[in-house]
Amino acid sequence: MVISGVLIGTFISSCGKTSSSSASALNIQYQVVNLSPDLGPVSLYINYAIYNNLNFFYPTPSGYFYLSSIATPFQVRPSPNQLTTTTIVNTSNIFSLNDGLKPNLKYTLFVTGINATHTLDTLFLIDTSSTPTTGRGKVRFVNASPLSTGFDVLANGTPAFSNQQFNKVSKYIELPAGNYTFQVFATGTTTGVIGSEQNVTIQDGRLYTLYSYGVAGHTDSLAFGMGTLTNK
Repeated sequence: MVISGVLIGTFISSCGKTSSSSASALNIQYQVVNLSPDLGPVSLYINYAIYNNLNFFYPTPSGYFYLSSIATPFQVRPSPNQLTTTTIVNTSNIFSLNDGLKPNLKYTLFVTGINATHTLDTLFLIDTSSTPTTGRGKVRFVNASPLSTGFDVLANGTPAFSNQQFNKVSKYIELPAGNYTFQVFATGTTTGVIGSEQNVTIQDGRLYTLYSYGVAGHTDSLAFGMGTLTNK
């Protein structure tokens, strides 16, 4: 979907409108990861009101926060303290997600793509999985690097994820607990490493999301990078 100047995301709860008092007991944790290098800082709006005056800057994850309301709509808009008199807010283009929010779960919203090339998008994930085998953790990979054609990822030199396309999430895989270096390559090759995430500690019974962002080969504001989220 093409968006110019602003990304607005609407999340429709399966329960419809819900009061703040009832939602506060649902134990829902939420985080936003703004991985669009030219969109600027954004804020989360719930039921048309900004939520806790939070600003989400590229490429720093917000970390989980508890929702006190799940009254729809959910929206992502430019941070109000970043707007200027020349800012044009386009409200005609809306991302609508029909994923319901369920009690006692964690969610991550990735904002991806490049505004200038009209490739803005979202990836909304539920951060749960079955319990790993004793002595192992689970890892999944999100390719949030625009203009990429596919990535292979090695974990300490061993293939972990293959041909991971832009704005897609892999299945969780199990890895023995320990310290890892994850390296990203263009699909089909193990030469010319694009980037790496080093000294990642995988703990017994924990869940992780490894992700990439930026554009391979750039050293400017679009520079390639990687990060890791702990989901459990």
